[in-house]
Amino acid sequence: MVIADQFRENDSYDMFRPDGLADWEWLICFTLDGDGEFWTPSAGWVRCKGGDMILLRSGSRHRYRTVKGGTWRFVWAHYNRVPQGSYFADTELLVCPMETGHRRKRVYRAFRNILQHSRERTLLWAELCEVRIGELLLMLAEQRNRSLDPRVEQVRHLLTLRMKEPVRIEELAAAVGLSASRLSHLFKEQTGMSVLQALTEMRLRQAALLLEHSGRSATEVAYDVGFGDYRHFASLFRRRYGVSPRGYVQSRPGLGR
Repeated sequence: MVIADQFRENDSYDMFRPDGLADWEWLICFTLDGDGEFWTPSAGWVRCKGGDMILLRSGSRHRYRTVKGGTWRFVWAHYNRVPQGSYFADTELLVCPMETGHRRKRVYRAFRNILQHSRERTLLWAELCEVRIGELLLMLAEQRNRSLDPRVEQVRHLLTLRMKEPVRIEELAAAVGLSASRLSHLFKEQTGMSVLQALTEMRLRQAALLLEHSGRSATEVAYDVGFGDYRHFASLFRRRYGVSPRGYVQSRPGLGR
């Protein structure tokens, strides 16, 4: 069972459940803007702001409300336990910031899908909602265990979007509010490779997947992933995988025939 909605509440909003949620219910929320605060006996009061995800365990005595003098706009869902909940088996209350814009967009998109499915009630609406809740929990688990600076993470996301395009360090740096030299240093420090090395690795990894599964030629794949010079691509590919692109195809059972 899934119950979901989107609220915009002034500071008169105050929800107190002395007995916690029902046995089957967990609560997951995402603050769009404004400020709210949650309370549980073990965590005390914890404030949440725009971009924060909140997870509340079933059975936990709790209270949540809009911060005095403000408004709070958020989306929420009550849901049954799902397999991805195992990441939070010992969690009573978690407030976790989604620190990059692309993560916030993905979270909100998942919540919008949950709202749509729960309102339309098509044949498999509950199953579709559970898929999206599982996605939210995985993003939350990933974010909680994130080790990268959010600006580095954002640059990596931009590289995935622009993998086929020429990349300028200055443009990436401006997008995350850093100088080109500072971004280069921070990225290398956190990932062990330069921005261009990371882009090359991303392109080569995608090329290997396309060679293995798409049925496209090595030349086509080179251009698909952003290499304008096939010889340069082949040289980098051989250095990375120890074999030429065409040799890579031939080494895969059923592909080189």
